[in-house]
Amino acid sequence: MSGVNAADTVFVIISAALVMIMTPGLALFYGGMVRGKNTLNTTLHSYSALAVISIQWILIGYTLCFGNNIGGFIGGFNFAGLKGVGFAPNADYAATIPHQVFMMFQLMFAIITPALISGSIAERMKFMHWLAFLLLWTTFVYDPIAHWVWGTGGWLKNLGALDFAGGNVVHISSGVSGLVAALMLGKRKSVGKPSNLPLTCLGAALLWFGWYGFNAGSGLGVNSVAVNAFVTTNTSAAASAVSWAFCEYMYRKKVTSLGVASGLVAGLVAITPGAGFVSPLASLIIGLIGGAICYTSITFLKSKLGYDDALDAFGCHGVGGIWGGIATGIFAWTAMNSAGANGLIHGNPKLVGIQLIAILATIVYAAVVTFIIIKVINAVSSIRATAKDEQTGLDVTEHGEEAYGGMGV
Repeated sequence: MSGVNAADTVFVIISAALVMIMTPGLALFYGGMVRGKNTLNTTLHSYSALAVISIQWILIGYTLCFGNNIGGFIGGFNFAGLKGVGFAPNADYAATIPHQVFMMFQLMFAIITPALISGSIAERMKFMHWLAFLLLWTTFVYDPIAHWVWGTGGWLKNLGALDFAGGNVVHISSGVSGLVAALMLGKRKSVGKPSNLPLTCLGAALLWFGWYGFNAGSGLGVNSVAVNAFVTTNTSAAASAVSWAFCEYMYRKKVTSLGVASGLVAGLVAITPGAGFVSPLASLIIGLIGGAICYTSITFLKSKLGYDDALDAFGCHGVGGIWGGIATGIFAWTAMNSAGANGLIHGNPKLVGIQLIAILATIVYAAVVTFIIIKVINAVSSIRATAKDEQTGLDVTEHGEEAYGGMGV
């Protein structure tokens, strides 16, 4: 087919597969951090997103994100049911790969984003209510924000906001929504120790591995932007892991496996909006600061304010995404990507203001709509598991299974 580049197509297909493996990786990452009696329930939060959103995306999700622009807010229904989404490239989004390949790559982003929220509500939300939340949140929060930022005619895209691979679309939206959900559900009745930290470390490794597809793949081809995003992604993750470990050692005189795993994830989050716009040296700075900021928010802010963000989805993804969006406004450089813009240190302070507008808009919209969705679901039926079910564990009460043969606590 005219216009299809074989190398670009294979690259993006592989990148999509890498992003897909991030969702099972997230299941391991989160599953190891909860108590044994909630491991399977937490795991299914991520796997259910793979199933539910894959269907939603084909029917209406993709077209709401990337269909014909309606007022800069949402896509039209011209791609509903993937009508017209075939092998031929779409010049508006990816001129050298089949339209269906671009669609599948974007699907993987839509899947993992709501799965991230599950870290905030772990160990206390009914599973069927989670499924309802998953579908409603993706349709009414993720899809519009994705259109704002990435859709042709989206108002934040027209404003000049930069979000290479999902700082606003994925991380700020999910992190803020997770915080709102955690506040609305209230604290867990009891909090225990992580059941399987080696599982969490394995999940973190899979997230790091998959993130190469997440960020480098967003270059949508074999090009210098994708290569630079590959380098900046790895650099920021490494720097943040070191930064987090340093903070942890200074405060607790110990470096923990959970800390290192959380630190590298924070660095991956922080670089996501700017991966294809900043230099490797800038990504080192972004990671170092990102690890320290996320550590501080989880260790001090969470304790001071008293909210129960069970697995720190807001502390890593919300805070890390906000810092990454601001950092993009500071460090973006057209020498790295001519399709971007220069940031503050390259003579354009206006970009910081634009990034702040995008961040604020994402925070407000995600928070308000998440609040409404939870209120609606809860009005139909209580969204929170009973105290007795929490005590027994959601693996048994929601699924009739046990992860560790009766040994989970």
